[in-house]
Order: sequence, then C-alpha cells, then structure tokens
Amino acid sequence: MTNAFSLFSTLKDRIARHEAQICTVGLGYVGLPLALTINEAGFPVTGLDLNTTRVAAINAGEKVISYFPDGRIRDAVASGRFTATADADALAAADVVLICVPTPLSDTREPDMSYAIRAAETVAQRLRPGQLVVLESTVWPGATRTVIKPILEAGGLRAGDDFFLAFSPEREDPGNASYSTQTIPKVVGADDAKSRDLVDLFYSQIVTKTVPVSSLATAEAVKLAENSFRTVNIALVNEMKVALEAMGVDVWEVVKAASTKPFGYMPFYPGPGIGGDCIPVSPVYLSWRAKEVGSAMPIVDLARANNDGAPDLIAGRVAVELAKNGGVAVKGARVLILGVAYKKNVEDTRESPALAILNRLEEMGAACDYHDPYFPVMPLTRDHPKLAGRRSVALTEEALDGYDAVLVATDHSGVDYALVAGRARLILDTRNVMAERGLSPGRGVAVKI
Repeated sequence: MTNAFSLFSTLKDRIARHEAQICTVGLGYVGLPLALTINEAGFPVTGLDLNTTRVAAINAGEKVISYFPDGRIRDAVASGRFTATADADALAAADVVLICVPTPLSDTREPDMSYAIRAAETVAQRLRPGQLVVLESTVWPGATRTVIKPILEAGGLRAGDDFFLAFSPEREDPGNASYSTQTIPKVVGADDAKSRDLVDLFYSQIVTKTVPVSSLATAEAVKLAENSFRTVNIALVNEMKVALEAMGVDVWEVVKAASTKPFGYMPFYPGPGIGGDCIPVSPVYLSWRAKEVGSAMPIVDLARANNDGAPDLIAGRVAVELAKNGGVAVKGARVLILGVAYKKNVEDTRESPALAILNRLEEMGAACDYHDPYFPVMPLTRDHPKLAGRRSVALTEEALDGYDAVLVATDHSGVDYALVAGRARLILDTRNVMAERGLSPGRGVAVKI
C-alpha cells in the first residue's frame, strides 16, 4: 500500500496548479464538449475514442459537432494542450480519467452497462496509484460502487487509498444556446472524503458551480431523478393534448398561458415522443433498480409506457388525417417526414421518435421519405439499422407536390416552413412550428397532432 495522504495531496496540488493530465474516455456528445471545456480552463487533455475516423477528424480540427462554434476544436488542437487518440495507453499518463461512454438500453429495454464495463476494464489495465477516476455515464444507484469499483480494484489497488473514485452525472443539452458545459452546475459525489474533495476541486476549476453530495449512489440518483421528472411531465402534457383536443382546446395555448405563473409551474410541450440517450433511458435505470431492491415506481413506468407509445399514436393520427382531409388511405400514401433528429438543430438520432414514426408508417403501407439538413444520408443507428443509407430529399415545390402529407417531426430552424405551408396538401404538425411562425396553409390543410 502506498501512502494515501501523500497521493491525495500530490494530486490535489497538481489539480490546483492546472498541471494534472486529463483523459476523457469517449468523444461523443458528452466527452468531447467536456474535454474541450477542460482544455479551455487550462488543463492538458487527451480524448480517447475507439473510432479512429472521428479521432482523425478531431485532430484535423474539423467541426464534428454542428452546434459547436466555428474553430472551437481547431483552436483546442492548436493550443498544444488537446489531442485525440485511439491508443488506450494514454490512460497511464493521466492524473484524472473521466469515463463518458454510452449506457443505452438493451434489446429487451433493460440497462446495458457493457460500454461502461469495458471502459472500466480498459482503465483498470493501466490504473496506477494516485489517479482520480470519475464516471459520468448514466447508471443505476449503486452501480459505480458494486460494478465499476470491483473492476478497478481487481489489480490490488484500493479506492480511497491508492486511487480515487467519484461519480459526476453528465448534464449536456446538445444545441442549448443558453447553457454550456461550463455554466451548468456539476453534481459530484464519492464514498470517501478524499475522492469527494478531489472531484469537487477538479470540477470547480472547470465549471461555474459544483454541487457536492454525500455518496456515489446519491450522485447517480440525481441524474435519474432529473430525467424521470422530465419523462413524467412529457407524458402528462402529451396525454393532456389528446384530452384537450377532444374538448376543442389548444394545448399549446394553454401551456404558454400557464407558464406565465411565476411559481409552482414549469412548461412542458407536447411532441411526437422522446429521444436522446437521457430521457428515454434514465427512468429505465431507476425503475429497474427499484424493482431489484423490492420497490416499484408505477408512475414512472406508466409515463414510460405513454412516451414509448407516442410514435405509434402519431402514425395512427397520420392515417386518420389522410383519410379525413383527402380521402387517402395510408397504404400507398406518400409521406414526407420533416426532421429525423431527436431534437431540433442537432445531428443526433439516438432514440429518435421520428425514426420510429417513419418505420411504423411504412409497416402500415405508406411510402416515406425524409428531409433533414443535418442528415444528408441516414446514419446507421442502434434502433433502426434498416434505414441506414437513405438520403434526405431536397425541399422544393416539385418535391412537395408529390406527397400526400408532410409530417413535422423535428422543428429544425433552417427548414423553409413557408415553402411547406404554401405548397403541401396536408401538414401534420407535432411541434406547433406553423402556428409559432404565423404560417397558414396556402392550398392545403394544417393540423396539429
């Protein structure tokens, strides 16, 4: 055993002086913004990713994430303090290792921690005394202690003495212009005081505010609580949309008016379903763990079922509105999907409800195309691999004339909605984008669904 206090004080001093070497494991929508933010705070950073094509693009200064400011990656590389690599041996030189890998759902819609486990095994093979390891990936409460920690300790080093272990849930919101990695408060937790002090000190150099909590499990639960809250409220407003529509009331107007109340209310807006690797995933981890410990979360489970069923409900409404507003059967109908990303202004299709709707409509016999400026070619996705390789159609008058309906699934800012409004026969708007822009159909019908 090495001297725990000596290791702690040495790392603490290196962090305080911004001399600590940082390695982020994973350079996706969490790891890359984090790595760049750490670099911009003055730390030397290495980003580790198995995707050699992405590593090469980053080292070339390419803008691999569309909503980044121009030159952000190029400037980081030019600083001499940031580099990307696919060589896991870079971990050995790191003082602080941040694990930012996906923790998706399995084919059976249960927690899949295989990426986090493999990352921990890779770190463990190179773990040395005095390192701080921080898991940022979403996991169920207790997973860092019972799954990740034993992997890291398998070589004989002990957390809290020989190395330090913490959890800090990522809070990225891709494309958010108001809040960045640096300005979003950072929750940090650990099971021992030294690890907690180090992770708090480290992130306090990076972000405007840290929020220390008492344990790994508490920090893990924070992320699940945040996204379960959103899951329940999204399900509530989508349910309310259907009920209010039957009463002849516009839910969008209701929510907008209700949001003027300065206390006790937070606006959530309806849509075609939930996407990304947070809102659809976190509640599953929470509910799954609750069942494991003999408890249950029926409200969360009901909200999950509601949200999971939203794309099918939208596809059903498309069929109804086609018949109602044009006498067109869904079988054989031509439908253009506007937007396949899970949210506006990002190139991200993880758990995208738009893709689920497209698949369902084609199962019903419709012929679907899509238009999305962020996806000239459909990427290979975990959930819808058969859609890979399809191409975005150009948005022209001639193209719009060929469709029986246009479904607004994702409200990207750069789409010519005025052209759609003036030309489409039937506009089915899941995002209220037409009303928000004051657009009325020129020769067809627009319906909020």
